[in-house]
Amino acid sequence: MPVLAGANITHAFGDRIILDGCTLSLEPGERVGIVGRNGCGKTTLLKILAGRLAPDSGDLSMRRGLRRGYLEQDPTFPDATTLRDAAEAAFADLHELHHRLDAVFERMRDATGDALDRLLREQADLEHKMEAAGGYAIGHRIEAILHGVGFTDAQFGVPVTGLSGGQKARLALARLLLEGPDLALLDEPTNHLDIEGREWLERFLADEFKGAVLMISHDRYLLDRVVHRIVEVEQGRLVDYPGNYSKFRELRAQRRLTMARAFQKEQDQFRREEAYIRKYKAGQRAKQARGRQTRLTRAKSESALERPIELETFDLELPSAERTGDLVFTVRDLAKRYPRDDGSTLTLFEHLTLNITRGDRWGIIGSNGSGKTTLIKCLLGQVEPDEGAVQRGSRLAVGAFAQSDAEIDRDATVVQHLQRYISREAGLLYTEQQARDLAGAFLFSGDEQDKPLGVMSGGERSRARLAALMASAKNVLVLDEPTNHLDIPSAERLEAALRADGPFEGTVILISHDRALIDACCDHLIVFEPGGSVRVFHGTYTQWVEMRDRRPAATPRAARTSQPESKAPTVRVASEQPVAADSGASAKSSSAGKAKSRFSWMPVEQIESRIQQVQGELARFDQAMAEPSFWTDTMKAASMSAQREESASLLAELEEEWLRRHE
Repeated sequence: MPVLAGANITHAFGDRIILDGCTLSLEPGERVGIVGRNGCGKTTLLKILAGRLAPDSGDLSMRRGLRRGYLEQDPTFPDATTLRDAAEAAFADLHELHHRLDAVFERMRDATGDALDRLLREQADLEHKMEAAGGYAIGHRIEAILHGVGFTDAQFGVPVTGLSGGQKARLALARLLLEGPDLALLDEPTNHLDIEGREWLERFLADEFKGAVLMISHDRYLLDRVVHRIVEVEQGRLVDYPGNYSKFRELRAQRRLTMARAFQKEQDQFRREEAYIRKYKAGQRAKQARGRQTRLTRAKSESALERPIELETFDLELPSAERTGDLVFTVRDLAKRYPRDDGSTLTLFEHLTLNITRGDRWGIIGSNGSGKTTLIKCLLGQVEPDEGAVQRGSRLAVGAFAQSDAEIDRDATVVQHLQRYISREAGLLYTEQQARDLAGAFLFSGDEQDKPLGVMSGGERSRARLAALMASAKNVLVLDEPTNHLDIPSAERLEAALRADGPFEGTVILISHDRALIDACCDHLIVFEPGGSVRVFHGTYTQWVEMRDRRPAATPRAARTSQPESKAPTVRVASEQPVAADSGASAKSSSAGKAKSRFSWMPVEQIESRIQQVQGELARFDQAMAEPSFWTDTMKAASMSAQREESASLLAELEEEWLRRHE
C-alpha cells in the first residue's frame, strides 16, 4: 500500500499552468528522484505532497499516521537555541515520553494493588515507545549526523542566530534526518554540502535511513547511487522511469527517439493528405478532397502525438584565443596562513608545489572553508602568499567566474549581456544573431533570450554569465562553483563545453562540489583533505576516490581542529604527489634552485619541451601503475616504480632550472 499518493494534481500561478493532471505514488522505503528544468514545477509538486501548498484540483491521500518530513529552503529556528539544541529539537516527542515516564515513577512510590499494576503496564508501554524513538542513546546520533553534514564540535554551541544561510540549510537537513520520518521530502538536500558531506548523505540515505525518500536534486552522483526511480517533470506532466539517473538518461533518449519517429510519421501522413487536397479540391475529385479535408481536420485535433522537447545538439563555436606558453602557472612552496581570534594560526596550505600546463583541466576539491578560493586568488595575484612564489606564464588571458553575480546589469536582456560582455572583454562585435546562437547553445530559447537578467532565477543568470565568459576569447578559465544554481541539463551543457574534447581549447581551473562535472572534465586534482593537508593528484576524481579508499581512514571531520595533519601514504597510486615536505627538504630544494644545474646550458624552449616529454612519461607510468593487475608482478612493479622515481627526479630538476631562469 502506498505511503502517499497524489492523483490528477493541477496547479497554476495566474494563467501559467505549472502542474497539469499529475499522478504519483510512493511505496514504503522507496527512493525516488524528481528531475526537470528550473521552473518546471518540481518544488511546487513537493510542497503539495508535503501539505505546504494546496493544489487547485486533484486528490492527495496518505497512510494513516504517516510522518512526513519536508526540507525547506529557508528554515527557521528559535532564536535562543544553539546549533546542537536546534538539532536535538528533533527529539521533542522523545523528551515528552521521558517526562511522562518520570511522572509514572513518581506515582509508583505510593501506588499499590491494581493502581500499581496499571502504572507498570503504562511504564512498559512508555519504555517501548521510547526505545522505538531512540531511547537514551540520542547524543551519539545527534553528533554523528551534525558531523556528517559538515559541522565540527566547536560549532555545536554557536547560537542559531549566528549561522549563515548555508549553515541553517545544513542544520535543517540534520534535524530532518534525526526525526526519522516515514517519508522524507527533500528539496535540493546537497545545496551547501561539500563533497565529503554529499558522500556521507549518500551513505546515510542508502544504508541507514529506513523511510521512503522523494527528492529533488541536481547532484547526478547522488541520484545514481540512492534512487531507484526517476520522475521527470515535463510540460506540467510527470514521466516515470525505472532505475537511477544513468538509466533514466538511457531510457529517456530511447523514448524521445520513439516519440520523434512517431510524430514524424504522422506529420508525413498529414502532408500527403494536404498535398492530395490541394491537387484535387477544384477538380473532378473535389467531393473526395473535401471529405479528406474533414477527416484530416479531425485527425489533427484528436492527435495525441507531440513534437518531443529535444535539447538541441551542442554545436558551439568559440572565438579563437591567443595561445599561451607551455607553462601557465608554476607554483613553488606556496603557503597561506591566517591568525585566529584565540592567537593560534590557521594554515590553509603550505609547501604547495605544482605546474599547470597549457590545455590542462585542474579540479580543486575539499570541504567548505578549507582554502580553495584563497588558493585561486593567490594564483591570480589577488592575494599575496605568506611563502613561496607563483610564476605566471606568458600571454595569459584569464576569465574568472565568481559565485557572486552582483556586478551584472540586471536591466540587460540575455542577448544584450552577451554582446556587451564579449565586446568589453574580447573586443569582438557580436551580431544579434551570433548572440542568439550562443544563448541557444546554453539553453536559452525563444522569449527567454529577451528577458532582463533581473527577473531571472540565479541559475539562469549563471548560465548567461557562463555563456558570455566562454565566448570572450579567454585562454584560461578559472571557475568557482559554476554549477551552484544550475539544473542538470545546464550542468551537462557546461560539462560538454569544458571537456578536453570540447570546444574550449584553453586551460581550466575548476572549484566544484559537483563530482560528475569534476570527474568528466578534470584529469588533475588539488585536494584539500580532512586534517588540513593538501595533495596534488594526477588523475580523475574516480581514480582519486579509488586511491583514497585504499588508504588509512582520514581524520574525522569533528576532530580536525585538534588532530595533527595526516601523513602522505607510503605507496603512491595513479600519480599521487604529496605536497607536504619537511623543512629540511624544503630548504635544500630552495638552495638547489639558486645553484646552476646540469641543464644550465639548455635554452628555455628546450627545457619546456623536455618538461612536457617527461610529464608524458610520468603519465604513462601512472596509467600503468593505476591498474590493479600491475601490482601482481612484483618484479615488474619494482622496476617500473624505480623508473618512475628517476623520471620524477628528472622533472623536478628541469622545473627548478626553468624557475631559476624566470626569477
